Amino acid sequence: MTRAPFTGIDTRDWDVCVGDNNMTYNERHVEARKALLSTSVLKPAVMAVFLGFSAASVAFPGVGHAQSYAFNSVQIEGLNAIQASTVMSYLGFGRGEQVSAGELNDAYQRLVASGLFDKVEIIPRGATLVVKVTEFPLINRINIEGNKRLKDDELLELLQSRARYVFNPAVAERDAQTIAEAYGEKGRIAAQVTPRIIRRPQNRVDLVFEVVEGKNSDIERITFTGNRAFSDGRLRRVIESKQAGILRFLISNDTFDPDRVEFDKQLLSDFYASRGYVDFDAVAVTSEVPAQEDAYFVSYEIREGQKFSFGEITTVSEVEGIDAAGFEGLARIGSGSTYNPAVVERAIARMEKEAQQQGYGFVRVDPRVTRNERDGTLDIEFAIVRGPRIVVERIDIEGNATTLDRVVRSQFTTVEGDPFNPRAIRAAAERIRALGYFANVDVQARPGTSPDTVVVDVDVEEQGTGSFSVGGTYALGEGIGFMLSFSERNFLGRGQYLSIDFSGGLDKRTYGFAFAEPNLFGRDLRLGVNAMYNETTWASGLFDTRSGNAELSLEFPLSETGRLRVRGKGELSDIYNYTGDSATILAEEARGLQFGGGGGFTYTYDTRRDGLASPSFFFARFTGDVGGLGADNQYVKSTALANFTTKAMNEEITLSATVEGGALVSVGGNGSRIVDRFMMSPDQVLGFAGSGMGPRDLAATDDDALGGNYFGAARLEAQFPIGLPEEYGISAGVFGHVGSVFGLDNSPGVDDDFYLRASVGAALYWDTPIGPLRFSYAYPVRKQAYDVEQRFGVSISTGF
Repeated sequence: MTRAPFTGIDTRDWDVCVGDNNMTYNERHVEARKALLSTSVLKPAVMAVFLGFSAASVAFPGVGHAQSYAFNSVQIEGLNAIQASTVMSYLGFGRGEQVSAGELNDAYQRLVASGLFDKVEIIPRGATLVVKVTEFPLINRINIEGNKRLKDDELLELLQSRARYVFNPAVAERDAQTIAEAYGEKGRIAAQVTPRIIRRPQNRVDLVFEVVEGKNSDIERITFTGNRAFSDGRLRRVIESKQAGILRFLISNDTFDPDRVEFDKQLLSDFYASRGYVDFDAVAVTSEVPAQEDAYFVSYEIREGQKFSFGEITTVSEVEGIDAAGFEGLARIGSGSTYNPAVVERAIARMEKEAQQQGYGFVRVDPRVTRNERDGTLDIEFAIVRGPRIVVERIDIEGNATTLDRVVRSQFTTVEGDPFNPRAIRAAAERIRALGYFANVDVQARPGTSPDTVVVDVDVEEQGTGSFSVGGTYALGEGIGFMLSFSERNFLGRGQYLSIDFSGGLDKRTYGFAFAEPNLFGRDLRLGVNAMYNETTWASGLFDTRSGNAELSLEFPLSETGRLRVRGKGELSDIYNYTGDSATILAEEARGLQFGGGGGFTYTYDTRRDGLASPSFFFARFTGDVGGLGADNQYVKSTALANFTTKAMNEEITLSATVEGGALVSVGGNGSRIVDRFMMSPDQVLGFAGSGMGPRDLAATDDDALGGNYFGAARLEAQFPIGLPEEYGISAGVFGHVGSVFGLDNSPGVDDDFYLRASVGAALYWDTPIGPLRFSYAYPVRKQAYDVEQRFGVSISTGF
């Protein structure tokens, strides 16, 4: 409740009592006007004054003649639940003070505006002021009826009305509108909400909101006009809104939401801009419900414009002491490449950062663009200039009830006292959104306490960041299993990651724990703690295993697209209960439980980290480890993977090429063990079972798979739409895979030579809430006689 501006009155200076009812303040002035008008001589002269005065008295109750009053006591009538001191505070004047008619009217208006009273009368009676009020009733309880799609708890949190607070009809009407808007966000735009009261004894009421939800306002069809470069299907995959269909119960974004449609316009603009269409414009969006239809038809009218590429890239300096030649290499833009404004923004950020590191404050880089319509190029001149001398006074953060301020502040490269850089502030806002902790992020700059300062306001709206899941699993070759997991991406509001999980079945059990601090010491340093323990029983092989590791790691950036993670670890492994007759495995089992330590690194290069919405990207990963320290075998192990993905035929087809390999070299004299060697998984070369290829002990009764010290694989894949509506997320693909596992230590009588395997096949891809599923059929076209095939496969597709 908002208090009136007049406060601090000490009610002990007043005589507050209950009095009788005489002529009111307004009534006395009405009688005076009648008497005045009854005089025929004055009647014509005062008619205009009377009309004006009457109008004023209606608009402003309680306004009288220009006279003053002094009251020694106040008499309040009609109070029930509200204290007399509350009424006194709204009057706003003290005992014995001279009060004009205007000030008396102001007091009346404050009492009315307080929202506490249904009726208010102010009656001057000599030295006594009589205040007659009729209180609004108190709300006994609040009920919501007729709601099914939205639960009571969700809606009650949105209301301003509260049980045991004063009922206010205007507030109840606003609450009804708030409930209707909540339904509108869920696609129930036609929902109607009516507030009603049920009167109870002792001036109390039950407040009831009657809800008529109406039908769900689905989007039946989304169309585009004016698009030439990209098909309707491709553009429908860009926007967030989806069409409803026979699988509408699985689709959450098929309800019509005007706010989402506006967001879709921005997504389309970003999509076209990143592909060189700098003049793109979503001219209009129409949404209508055709006759005899109960769903919306949404149509986007767009203007693509001309596609541009980068032309000549130059750098000039207008700041004394700064040599432009030292900044030219920071642009990293190739002439002839597709124009992308995000590329320009990142070049500017690198140049401005370099200027700051050289000690030049308040330096700005302005991109000066020259259009060449004929050849479709844009020449960019990066001009290094002096910017305004404005500093950041402070950064204010609001809305983060759980998340600590430092988590948000860590996304800013700017701190209080630094030169104000709008680009750096915008980049920080994008990083805050990318955290995934907030449903909405609004970052604005406003003038500070002096003309040369600004205040950065960060307003966030938190959302859930934890998940708990229980379910079943099924994997080919492993059967049915059980899964239990808990994860929290913003642990205790500190921005930390915590995960505990278990999965397993009759023949396999895996326990995992992970913790990460992404901003160690307030810098871009990710501290990780990981532990895993795994057990397998004879049902998945001819022997049991147990293995585990604990790892402490530190990850940091080496460039915009490259990161390095270094780690130290301890590990254990064991082979036991072997029931076969392979001499190789028997010898490895005899070595018993092994404990060892080691360390290593992982370097990843990912062009998607630069934030560019490009149709192509490159990903590479290289690992190197030294292990077995303290065990009976020391080893050096490394793996590498590289993937290039691009889109062809106006981005209708996705092409992917992947190569990977690994090597394990034993340093001690005992050689590697099967638990350390490479076993090709079904996803690495489709068409073969897990451990279905590679060296085998053919002298053993069961042709035991032994794994290999080396492996290599290459995959070519193409994914394309098959005519189904885009909202179903179903597409098809074809692929060709090749690979091999080979090489052993101290394994006489085993053929561990390199034999190439190959397969071809087709797949269906389905984007589901748990990830992109792949259903594949692969036919091995090259294999060894002892290899184990697995032609049908179901897996979560990684894209690599």
